[in-house]
Amino acid sequence: MAPAPSASQHRHARPHACITGASAGIGAAFAERLAKDGYDLILVARSRERLEHAAQQLHRAHGIKAEALAADLTDPAELHVVERVVEDADLDLLVNNAGFGTVGPFAKLEPRKEEDEIRLNVVALVRLTRAALPGMIARQRGSILNVSSMAAFQPVPYNATYGGTKAFVNSFTEALHEEVRGAGVRVQALCPGFTRTEFQERAGIDVSDLPSFVWMTPEAVVDASLAALRRGDVICVPGLANRTMATLTGALPRSLIRRIAANLGRRYST
Repeated sequence: MAPAPSASQHRHARPHACITGASAGIGAAFAERLAKDGYDLILVARSRERLEHAAQQLHRAHGIKAEALAADLTDPAELHVVERVVEDADLDLLVNNAGFGTVGPFAKLEPRKEEDEIRLNVVALVRLTRAALPGMIARQRGSILNVSSMAAFQPVPYNATYGGTKAFVNSFTEALHEEVRGAGVRVQALCPGFTRTEFQERAGIDVSDLPSFVWMTPEAVVDASLAALRRGDVICVPGLANRTMATLTGALPRSLIRRIAANLGRRYST
């Protein structure tokens, strides 16, 4: 783990963003889009090699500064290093994107991995938000974008811990939205549905028979998120199919939603 950069390394003329989970998927799409928009970047993920390659590519393509900060955010010591960087960085935007999911009957899942899932999806997100927010409030500018999921809107049997963490992210983000109202700071929970990333493969979810219309690209998700952030939307559900599903989920009885989700969970966890 590299030592934390000094304060002088984080004073930028350009807007400055930190993205966790930046080596692939939605995080990488945020990095590309923000670099194109002229942001200097701090890229955080576990894979140093992938991060350094991404940082070099973004610098060459867009002329911005991109710092690779390899860290396992489930490790308290490494999370603390990233917190120090975020506190010192005068960030204009924090994208809490790092996360993972587990699939299967909860009683059969490995307890340590479930704990790591909570540490990454919840604890790291909360700690980094807390690190960034006081400076943003003091400067009366800045945005925090917490990547949640469509799973936040209902219980998700056979994906129970993941769904629970994302429900937390939505509630936490909405609460912060009200706390910082009028402070010049915006917060958003981004709730994508099926997105063409490595997430499903890593989680062990077989989605080979899902129709093409339910899928979005990471780039489309990022475009929707940033447009919603400009509007001041606290919850962003990108894509018409996802918004329709979210509306139906809110209208149907919870008992029915649980049963439907359980049937789908059994199907896609085997």
